[in-house]
Amino acid sequence: MTPQSLDCPGLSTISPMPTTSTPPTANAQKSRRGFNRVWHAAGYSFEGLKAGWQETAFRQEALAAMVLVPLACWLGRSWVEVALLAGSVVIVMIVELLNTGIETAIDRIGPEWHDLSKRAKDMGSAAVLLALLLCAGIWVAAVVQRIVHG
Repeated sequence: MTPQSLDCPGLSTISPMPTTSTPPTANAQKSRRGFNRVWHAAGYSFEGLKAGWQETAFRQEALAAMVLVPLACWLGRSWVEVALLAGSVVIVMIVELLNTGIETAIDRIGPEWHDLSKRAKDMGSAAVLLALLLCAGIWVAAVVQRIVHG
C-alpha cells in the first residue's frame, strides 16, 4: 500500500525514503573527507587535551613530562634510549586520558553503584598503575646504567 492509496488528507505528499543515499549520521565527522576531516579531528584532540588538563592526575603527569622529556634527551645515549625514556612518559599520559574517558563515560550512565562500573574503573586505574611502573622501571634502569657505566 502506498501513501497515495490511503484515504487520509496530506499523506499524498509523503514520498518514500530514497534507497540510494546513506542515512544521515549524528556525527558530522563521519561524512568529512581529506584535510577537512584531519582539521576537525585535530580540534577534537585539542579539546580532549584541554579536558584532560582539568584532571589533577593528568595535569601532574603533564608537568612531570615537561621535565622528564627534556631530561630523556640528556640521559639517553642513542635515539632509541631517548625514544624509550620519553615514550614511557607519554604512554603514562595516554593511559591516563583513556582511564579518564572510561570514568567519564561510566559517570554519565549514572551515579548509582554497580559492580560492573566499579570493575571498569578499577581496571582503568590498574592500567595507569602498570604504565607508571613501566615508566619508573625504564627510568631507573637508564639512571643505573648511566651511573654504573658513566
